[in-house]
Amino acid sequence: MPVGMSTRILPTASLVLSLLTVLPAAEPAAKRPITHEDLWLMKRVGRPYASPDGKRVVFSLTEPAYDSKDSISDLWLVPADGSAPARRITQTKGAETSVDWSPDGGKIAFASKREADEVSQIYVLNLAEGGEAERVTSLSTGARSPKWSPDGKQLLFVSEVYPGTRDDEANRKVAKERKARKWNARVYESFPVRYWDQWLESTQPHLFVQDARADAPVRDLLAGTQLVAKAGFAGRLSESGQDLPATWSPDGSGVVFVATRERNRSAYASVESALYLVPVAGGEPRALTTGPDGYGEPVFSPNGANLVVSLSVGGDNKIYHHERIAVFPWPLTSEKRVVVTSGLDLSVSGFVISRDSSRVHFLAEAGDQSKLYSVGLGGGTPAEIVLEGRGVLTGLSAGGDTVVALSESATQPGELVRLDLGKRVRAPLTAFNRDVLAKLDLNPVETFVFSSEKGRQIQSLLVKPAGFDASKKYPLFVVIHGGPAPQFKDAWSLRWNFQLLAAPGYVLLMTNYTGSRGYSEAFGQAIQGDPLKTPGDEINQAVDVALSRFSFIDGTKVVAGGASYGGHLANWLQATTTRYRALISHAGLVNLESQWATSDVIFHRELGNGGPIWEQGPIWREQNPVRLVKNHERKTGWITPMLLTVGEKDYRVPLNNTLENWSYHQRLQIPSKLIVFPEENHWILRGDNSRFWYGEVHEWIAKWTQ
Repeated sequence: MPVGMSTRILPTASLVLSLLTVLPAAEPAAKRPITHEDLWLMKRVGRPYASPDGKRVVFSLTEPAYDSKDSISDLWLVPADGSAPARRITQTKGAETSVDWSPDGGKIAFASKREADEVSQIYVLNLAEGGEAERVTSLSTGARSPKWSPDGKQLLFVSEVYPGTRDDEANRKVAKERKARKWNARVYESFPVRYWDQWLESTQPHLFVQDARADAPVRDLLAGTQLVAKAGFAGRLSESGQDLPATWSPDGSGVVFVATRERNRSAYASVESALYLVPVAGGEPRALTTGPDGYGEPVFSPNGANLVVSLSVGGDNKIYHHERIAVFPWPLTSEKRVVVTSGLDLSVSGFVISRDSSRVHFLAEAGDQSKLYSVGLGGGTPAEIVLEGRGVLTGLSAGGDTVVALSESATQPGELVRLDLGKRVRAPLTAFNRDVLAKLDLNPVETFVFSSEKGRQIQSLLVKPAGFDASKKYPLFVVIHGGPAPQFKDAWSLRWNFQLLAAPGYVLLMTNYTGSRGYSEAFGQAIQGDPLKTPGDEINQAVDVALSRFSFIDGTKVVAGGASYGGHLANWLQATTTRYRALISHAGLVNLESQWATSDVIFHRELGNGGPIWEQGPIWREQNPVRLVKNHERKTGWITPMLLTVGEKDYRVPLNNTLENWSYHQRLQIPSKLIVFPEENHWILRGDNSRFWYGEVHEWIAKWTQ
């Protein structure tokens, strides 16, 4: 007998069965509140990309870690019919982005910065043959956003180059000269100079084409053109740089893309993007649209007869327009278009075109949900495709007759689903976090609607903490959303996660105040000329309604806080009321005037506040928290303990506003705490910083509600 093996007599199978009939069934494990580790370490499913025939779906999956160097992000592949589990198809340290399928469905192209790369490059993976992906570009300025040509032989992509350069050799020369110069300074002659967390450099995005093989000659379609020589030429700004949304023309002879010639006017005028067509063989891009409206995301219908784009109305000096869908007949010989979503007063957040080119399926923000709609390419009344289940859909993609998306809710992070339009269900294709979620006590979002003092119908969301007992009393945490254009939705979030905020034993109240998206365009635009007062009033009114309806809320222990526009409103509450036990403001403005002067975007703030600062209209004077500091003497405001947090690299609501706010609190001797994150921008994105921030928020609430 091997060492260590027991000599006890094992029970027979019949004895085991008899014991099982006598022993009581094991109690199911009690569910527990979510922790930051649960939240942060859950796997994160990226947007899906359906194959041309609709049979397979590629998506990214991030397996996070607190140290970003230990995080893993790869591409995965899953059958769209759910007949097999997803499998990993890349295994490198560099994350992959911007996947595009070849027309025959045999290959995918994507952008990635791998071990041997100094900058991001385009890779091609042959799914039919397997093996490793092949790098096909080698530009010193990098490459991203690949698009296959209709014949599958060429790739279109974007790279940011130095103005005036003709080829990569010229770009290398400029880079070398800049590296060798003795001085170091940023020089600008027009606005803007910063965006989110980056200073804007003097590069500009160009479109490139090359054969879909390694080391093939590459052509810059925009080099030397009059368009890129204009002082205001630019692409669409994003967190990763500038992009030029683009697509091949149906015959492969040209590329339709989106750009602006007016970015240098952004300090004093609205800047809109136009559609352009550039020949692949070379030549000057031709503007396909003119006027103040802005366009984005060009896509051709499968039959090539229509160009479908997103549309944002401009030229009326209004802000926060709905996103719409417009259809142009192709070839585009005039600017005659059909706005196919005009019959639905909601904002579009993504669309795909049916295989037979007859319809466009799209997502729209609808209250606390995002819903699926469909409308003919010729126009008509959009019809909702009512799907089983609640929550938010994002990342819409289609191939063949298959439509896929990410589905999430306040109790589940995003997972990949197939949208069965016939059965009207969300068929799950992934469930990466099922085991973790099964252990957690997560309460779904509840909603209620009330009529505000101005007669508007205002929707609020309520989330109860883990272990909720209706016979008990709970402190109320009034969470205020940012934007203001987004709204609170039945969705999962890393930055202000409902479940984690409520976990210590707080009921959350979240109100979609005037200006929130997801309702009528008029409701969203009503915040223009009334940026803080009415939204603040509605938040206070929502608290009153919640206290009257829900006996489990302790009305003596109410705190409020938010980030970005939510931080603005927290500061407004500081200036105008004393009803809250404590306040929290992350990345919030306290001074409309200094926010206008230092933010990365400024003109729309003039539109929102009724004119330039120097005209000193009523909004600049009456809805500016720092102008109401005298309320401290009257004990009607500026007395509530406040936690102030900010990222030092935040250029949207720069650090100066939080420091100014801190100075007022210290001068007035208001109990306050300041936390500055040197490495963070507008959001807290690093794992350990996020864990620390949540801990400080929970500690602040506990301190003032005990």
